Amino acid sequence: MLPLSHVLILGSILFAISVVGIFLNRKNLIVLLMAIELMLLAVNMNFIAFSSYYQDLDGQIFVFFILTVAAAESAIGLAILVVLFRNMRSIHVDDLDSLKG
Repeated sequence: MLPLSHVLILGSILFAISVVGIFLNRKNLIVLLMAIELMLLAVNMNFIAFSSYYQDLDGQIFVFFILTVAAAESAIGLAILVVLFRNMRSIHVDDLDSLKG
């Protein structure tokens, strides 16, 4: 069994990688969506680690709700991405300024 500190360090490293991915890559929408998903998975890892450490199922149940919201977010984000690519032939975030109405 892994100690709690190892799992929390791994979760914080994943979270930091996703934050760096969001701030360094401002051009590609797919990479931004992947960084957001990585951030949610890092938070879920911490929820599961604390839930296992305290022998409480509330954190694991909460993870199921977060995964449901993340799946819906991914589906909506990819649908918007497909519509954006069909209309503008580009998936760059800079091109989203032309969608203002």
